[in-house]
Amino acid sequence: MPKKVFEELEKEKQDRILDAAIKEFAEYGYENGSTNRIVSVCGISKGSLFKYFENKEELYFYLIDTISGQMAEEMKADISKLSADLYERVIEYSAAEITWYAENPVKGKFMIRMAAETDPEIQKKILERYGDQSGNMYLALLKGTDMSGMHNGEKEITDVLGWVLQGFNSSFLKEIDGKSDDIGQIRKRYVKKLKTYLNVLKNGL
Repeated sequence: MPKKVFEELEKEKQDRILDAAIKEFAEYGYENGSTNRIVSVCGISKGSLFKYFENKEELYFYLIDTISGQMAEEMKADISKLSADLYERVIEYSAAEITWYAENPVKGKFMIRMAAETDPEIQKKILERYGDQSGNMYLALLKGTDMSGMHNGEKEITDVLGWVLQGFNSSFLKEIDGKSDDIGQIRKRYVKKLKTYLNVLKNGL
């Protein structure tokens, strides 16, 4: 968490610092991200930055918390209104998620970089802090779905869905990175490709 002095800043200055940090880590990741570039872009001294945050790591994890919280709030889906079919439900939810990424390209790129972080110590801490979140999300998605035709338990199904979607989403988002395609077209292309992969799971290898 940031120090109290950061929370006392005007919102405009808070946003300027956070935006600069998000762009830096989105472009370079944690390991190669530079606090020197961050302070240069937002127009403060390095000493000031570390009056607001204990260190680079604290700033980085604060950004993860902030962006993931914003994402959850903005794309909050009423799961009870999604299809009762497991595969259709996953497609509907995932399409909403990919739309959020496309509408928030810098924050989306930050989250992709975070998921692919190479610094072993930071990677370990990310897994410790956020490792259960995706699994819990998929468990929530399973509630109310028709599981009568499934041959495996919830844990196995959520693990496989998580692995497939994380890899697929990361690949797709890299593919659209920097492109100015219409959001509707991006969503349509995503759903078409995702259905192909989910059909492989549905029908068996």
